[in-house]
Amino acid sequence: MRDIKSLRSFIETQLVQPFEKISVINLVDLLVEYAYSTKASDIHIEPTKKGTRLRFRIDGLLQDVFQKLVISEELNQEVISRIKVLSGLRTDEHFLPQDGRLKVKIEDFGDVDVRVSVMPTYYGENAIMRVLAETQNFGLEDLGFQDVDLKKIEAAIDKPYGMILANGPTGSGKTTTLYTILKRLNSSTASIITIEDPIEYSLEGTTQIQINETAGLTFANGLRSILRQDPNVIMVGEIRDTETAGISVQAALTGHLVLSTLHTNDAATTFPRLMDMGVPPFLVASTVNIAIGQRLVRTLCQKCKIKKVLSVSEAKSVAELIPEIGESDRVFYAPKGCDECGNTGYRGRMGIREVLEVNDEVRQLIMTRGNAGQIKEAAVKNGMTTMIKDGVEKALKGQTSIEEILRIIHE
Repeated sequence: MRDIKSLRSFIETQLVQPFEKISVINLVDLLVEYAYSTKASDIHIEPTKKGTRLRFRIDGLLQDVFQKLVISEELNQEVISRIKVLSGLRTDEHFLPQDGRLKVKIEDFGDVDVRVSVMPTYYGENAIMRVLAETQNFGLEDLGFQDVDLKKIEAAIDKPYGMILANGPTGSGKTTTLYTILKRLNSSTASIITIEDPIEYSLEGTTQIQINETAGLTFANGLRSILRQDPNVIMVGEIRDTETAGISVQAALTGHLVLSTLHTNDAATTFPRLMDMGVPPFLVASTVNIAIGQRLVRTLCQKCKIKKVLSVSEAKSVAELIPEIGESDRVFYAPKGCDECGNTGYRGRMGIREVLEVNDEVRQLIMTRGNAGQIKEAAVKNGMTTMIKDGVEKALKGQTSIEEILRIIHE
């Protein structure tokens, strides 16, 4: 696999050539290879009035890597056509959204999976390419869980039934967390079935189902059919409606281990959200084993990070914003920027998480329809490390910065 600088140079060389000399086939492959090499999660190909904008989402933030180069409308159309051909989409359809999937072969590595979304806009067709990260090298130990939280998750995994829920906004790593758990559960003695929209990772040894609402295959309908397939473990991509919530809870109650995600701000909000979806409190209390709240923060570049000692007044100001920081916590680290990290000061991302185990006290609060604040307070009293506290501890170790923790708080 080529290094990042040479890849960037190859792409720039392609883009400055006259249109008729540009190899669109090579250009699309190079864009995916560049995204994979820089650990970008998405490639944005966006037509504008002045030309096409090409951006990469690296460590969660969009970067205009080739902003000085102009991509003509003519080249944009050819690039979109090539992406459509690779994804098996209709090349003659320019006025309706289309979704697909493609693979790009990278030298000395192999195939990279890319999910594609093409959308008609005022200035032409817009393409977003999601480069799907590989999870086969990840273990639960690699996800950055604190030791006590890892033990809670392992205990929940060992139970033959109940629910494990990962919660957070879009792009917070929920699917990666669930797939890493599925890998731990994947064995010849267990039947694992997933239902997703879309299927993000391929996991050998499991049965994976892609929902198709046009054909009538929804999460709820698919889940009913899955229950007749004799599974041990079921992974539901997302609980997004009352029907799916009800069936998922019933499945967990009748001897299945159910993994799923919810869009909530933290772990404690999981329980009121399920009750808002119409699930009775006693069912929520008796089925949910653990709820995981999580966010992704950028990791400081270990080559160029600098020590940052807060003054007494700075420490006091930060403590007002982040009460989890103690008065004696004054030594942190900050981004500087070097060639290794593209002068951003950050390289890669890591999770900050909280794991809420449902014990008797939390169960009682759920039964009496306690609010998220009361549930969180009880969980912290019983030893739960909050997401922010987890982030602060990682900032003190020099893994991330205080600015990143503040960014997550204000999201």
